[in-house]
Amino acid sequence: GRMVRRWGDKMPGGTDSEGVAFATRSGAQVAAPVDGVVEFSGPFRSYGQLLILSTSDGYHVLLSGMSDSYVSVGQTVKQGEPVAKMSVRENAEPELYMEVRKSGKSMNPAKWMKRG
Repeated sequence: GRMVRRWGDKMPGGTDSEGVAFATRSGAQVAAPVDGVVEFSGPFRSYGQLLILSTSDGYHVLLSGMSDSYVSVGQTVKQGEPVAKMSVRENAEPELYMEVRKSGKSMNPAKWMKRG
């Protein structure tokens, strides 16, 4: 999907966005952006389903905005594997939110995805 929010964009309330968001289709499959281990999978505050993957090189990737997650904590996933399904929104495109952190600090996912 197309990017609808960039890293560092001002959010409502004036804080900087710590992640990026992509417009997706209602009910679309969400593929794992990386190989990793599922650290968290479940509903979280106002984020809908939240999925946190940890990579072998010490990054955490957060995904939210989904309605269903297909994976559970401790499971190993491969990049490209379906891990969740986007929520269905009437009259609006659901947004997949993604955040990348290392040692608790958020970083630009666009730069990070180009690594290696």
